[in-house]
Amino acid sequence: MYPVFAFTLPTWIEGLKFVELGAVGVFIVFGLMVFSVRALLSKVGAIAWVTAKEAIYQPLFTVLLLVGCVTLLLFPFIPYYTLGDDIKLVITQGITLIKLLSIFLAVWIASNSIADEIEGKTALMALSKPIGRPTFIFGKYLGVMIVVTLLFLVLALVFTNTISYKLVYDARESSKESPTAVECFRQVVNMLPGLVLTFFETCILAAIAVAISTRLSLLPNLSISLTIYILGHLVPIIVQSSIGQFAMIAFVADLSSAVLPNLESFSMETAVMTDKTIQWQYVGLGAIYTVVFCFFAFVVSLLLFEDRDLA
Repeated sequence: MYPVFAFTLPTWIEGLKFVELGAVGVFIVFGLMVFSVRALLSKVGAIAWVTAKEAIYQPLFTVLLLVGCVTLLLFPFIPYYTLGDDIKLVITQGITLIKLLSIFLAVWIASNSIADEIEGKTALMALSKPIGRPTFIFGKYLGVMIVVTLLFLVLALVFTNTISYKLVYDARESSKESPTAVECFRQVVNMLPGLVLTFFETCILAAIAVAISTRLSLLPNLSISLTIYILGHLVPIIVQSSIGQFAMIAFVADLSSAVLPNLESFSMETAVMTDKTIQWQYVGLGAIYTVVFCFFAFVVSLLLFEDRDLA
């Protein structure tokens, strides 16, 4: 007969029971949405499905997935010497890693499935059928987001487990009282709004990458996307520093804030370091901003692609 404690779950796993159930629900909803798009939007769904399937079969997807999972699993064991605030660095590093891997994958898929198809005349074959250019671009974007979302969800699931374990690991290393399952659960739940905001930022940069790929190949796309990513996080600083400056400087700052996405609004690093909790109302505003900007990027994609010679 086995002792009772053999069936007792570790504290960090006990605190994740509801999170894991929620993750299963998210994966189920994601799968239903993918198959619904394929079934209800025949042309768009077909383009999205083919794009996603081809990208998943590429070795890069597996490499990024493995690199992300292994790195996230290593983060809790790295000594940061922050006098009790190691968990904050693990959260910020994990969020940044997931974001950068997802953005890189989005740029690569967009360039591989749009720019390369245009250069290889494959896009001309698709558009020779009763498929319009808006349908082609929208289908490609959905295909990119299917693969990026899959990568993001898997890495986010691994990440939440490492955060819960990190609390227990730090307590054991510093000879402190082990945290309860409730404390582990609260730590993970407080982090979830930031993860959602990070996903919204990925959606915006994926839309930008799709727009750029209608004209440029992978390396220019990657360079421009990286520049937009950096400048997008500097938009509040640019606007703030232009106050009281010359009219031309103020105009350039206002133009930058109007054209560039305000990516700093999606960053949770400051909130983590200052122990602030991101409210779900703020996440809702971020969702509206994401939809509006992605629509703007879609319009720009059509303008760039409309007069592109495919022959």
